[in-house]
Amino acid sequence: MAKPGYGKRSAPNQLVRTRADFGLLPVRERYVAGFVDHLPEGAAMSVKQLAKQLPLYGQQAISSALTALSVAGHLRRVRCAVGAGDETRWVFRTFWSRTAHDNEWWNTYLTAEHAAHAVTPAQEAPAADSTPPPWVPAEERPPTQEDPGTEQAAPQPAAVPHQRTPAQTPEAEPAPLPPDTARAPAPAAPHSSEAGPSPAYLALARLGHQDHRLPLSADDCADLEPQAAEWLARGVSVDYLISALTAGLPAKVDTPLGFVRRRLTDKIPPRIPTTPSVPSGTPAPPHRILMECTDCGRPGQPEALPDGLCRPCRTAHLPATDETPAPPAEAAEIKARMTDLRGLLKSV
Repeated sequence: MAKPGYGKRSAPNQLVRTRADFGLLPVRERYVAGFVDHLPEGAAMSVKQLAKQLPLYGQQAISSALTALSVAGHLRRVRCAVGAGDETRWVFRTFWSRTAHDNEWWNTYLTAEHAAHAVTPAQEAPAADSTPPPWVPAEERPPTQEDPGTEQAAPQPAAVPHQRTPAQTPEAEPAPLPPDTARAPAPAAPHSSEAGPSPAYLALARLGHQDHRLPLSADDCADLEPQAAEWLARGVSVDYLISALTAGLPAKVDTPLGFVRRRLTDKIPPRIPTTPSVPSGTPAPPHRILMECTDCGRPGQPEALPDGLCRPCRTAHLPATDETPAPPAEAAEIKARMTDLRGLLKSV
């Protein structure tokens, strides 16, 4: 049978099991219903699995029996998304009721089940533990009630004079610095210009290596760096920037600096909006429960699947009452008329 969590789901408001259950159903449906009713919670209820367990009927007969049980109001099939993130997948569940219910009851129950399944429980805050974690320094314990004077009566540690090491002598002590030297400010940190060049600067420097018609000097790269940085800020890559500047060059470029500046201005790409990252504490999106047709498996809302069947399957199993066959007298008259027409065609 199926793993716990999938397969059969027992619906509420069921009567106590008796020997007279499913007595109004046909023999095949009564046999299948009695077997399904005794299955444990979460057992697989697919047509293939039930056909393996019921040797009297094949898969086609089991499928027809489940469809009849759905019309009788004993079961509804749904599909539900389980998992989170990229691991989300659809599983199939069958809600079973020993007591037959009408469409209104099933619609109300499945709607409530969908609402309960869509609510994501809020993350409960962990309870405050009296024991601190190992990395928290231990605090002084308060005095106990049995010995209240322990803290006051505790002897103070004796003051021990500072001991000099043998290598440290009065003559070896450093002389005090002059006032002017002591007040001198600390050396400043190195300037940020010592950092490496920016990606925009490197992209401009690679233009001459990419195409000999666009050689740029160091001053040219520094002059064009803000414009190239604007391209990278709009979401393009360095390779895209280089290919856009070197594509379709004329046979000769007289002023590479002016040519590249013009292309950086005229071909600047649109700004690509960045997708906001989802914080880790954001709850997962609610999962949906979709009811499906018991016969063909077409998903839909409970209101659109009365008796657990879609419109084509319901029409096939329950034909419309207005499509009544022709009376016998009219059928005989039509047959005679067709015989006369065939006779006329033979004479021709």
